[in-house]
Amino acid sequence: MQQRLGNLLLIFIAIVTLSACSGYEKALKSKDVNYKLAKANEYYDKKKYQHANQLYENLLPVMKNTRNYEPLYYKYAYSFYYMKDYLSASYHFKNFTDFFPSSKDADECEFMYGLCLYKMSPKPSLDPTNTVKAMDALQSYINTHPNSKRIDEANKYIVESRSKLEAKEADAAKLYYNIGQYKAAGISYKNVMRDYPESASTDYYQYMIVKSWYQYAKSSVREKQEERYAVALNAYKELVDGYPKSKYLRDAEKYYTLADNNVKKIRNEHQ
Repeated sequence: MQQRLGNLLLIFIAIVTLSACSGYEKALKSKDVNYKLAKANEYYDKKKYQHANQLYENLLPVMKNTRNYEPLYYKYAYSFYYMKDYLSASYHFKNFTDFFPSSKDADECEFMYGLCLYKMSPKPSLDPTNTVKAMDALQSYINTHPNSKRIDEANKYIVESRSKLEAKEADAAKLYYNIGQYKAAGISYKNVMRDYPESASTDYYQYMIVKSWYQYAKSSVREKQEERYAVALNAYKELVDGYPKSKYLRDAEKYYTLADNNVKKIRNEHQ
């Protein structure tokens, strides 16, 4: 009995599926533009974005220069977004703002263009091109729409994008340190501080500069050590002056003491 009910359920599902597909195929092949548009909007409202997208695409050439073209193109762009095809969505949201600059939806679509670029932004270890593009697009949106209700959201995505770029630079500096390229590490951490002065991690970067230059001096030939230890000592003083409450001060002080003692030892050898 249960097996029979299961078979009947499968048959019912198959019939419903075939019926839905046949309705879509009928709409796709139809020459009736109004019918096809109605079906596309019906699929869109039911969140069947793949079907809606294909029907909208089929309608684009015949709907151009009609009053239905703008709302059609608006939903066409969003159908890509809801399918998570952010590359296509970004392209069509940008097109919408170019095609319909006076539209009530132009502001929204310009924001969505930046958001799609943000959605394509990868994790920090990968190519940051889309992250940079997203920041530029969102900043442009903020500059041209200062009173938009989406300003806070745009700023949020910019901050998150900057954090990704910062993490990428910081990871590169860390890698230099881990593989024993201490001079490169010290310079890289300095660059991160320059590029992201408002970061919450600037005291850590300064601490790593102390460590990097200490290790670089320690591994240097004897005649170069004094001047390189001096860089580590100065870096420590910058940490103390700039971040007097940093949690890294105590550990950094160990490197300062070691560097200072080594400088004194080197000077005594020259007396």
